[in-house]
Amino acid sequence: MLDFNTVTEFSHTYCIAICAFLVPANLLTTLQTAILTGLNRPRIQVWASVVVASLWATAMIFHVFTWFAIGVVMPPTYILLVMAITCLTINVWAIAHPASMMQLIRVGVSVVRGAFRRKKDLVIWERRI
Repeated sequence: MLDFNTVTEFSHTYCIAICAFLVPANLLTTLQTAILTGLNRPRIQVWASVVVASLWATAMIFHVFTWFAIGVVMPPTYILLVMAITCLTINVWAIAHPASMMQLIRVGVSVVRGAFRRKKDLVIWERRI
């Protein structure tokens, strides 16, 4: 059985390394979940991505709570907590209601494509002048 004091001490001693791993792991696996959902991949692939991403988000939440337990209340702790909760929420959304997530992703992609088309049209227009 893990001792809470041992886990807390480990979390505090290796905070920079833990955060250096968990922040990109959290963001990349949540992005992967969103991409898999947007591409309408099979549910098993989305579930696998959600499980891994939720693992990293939960680990980040526990890491932040170890700092709150000793009274460290600083902006980085809140930023990391909000990031982890946001990633966890996005992953739950991908499982709970993938249709609405796909719709939002499609709207976002069409807006970005439209912006690039307008930019391309402006460049072509300026060359003609």
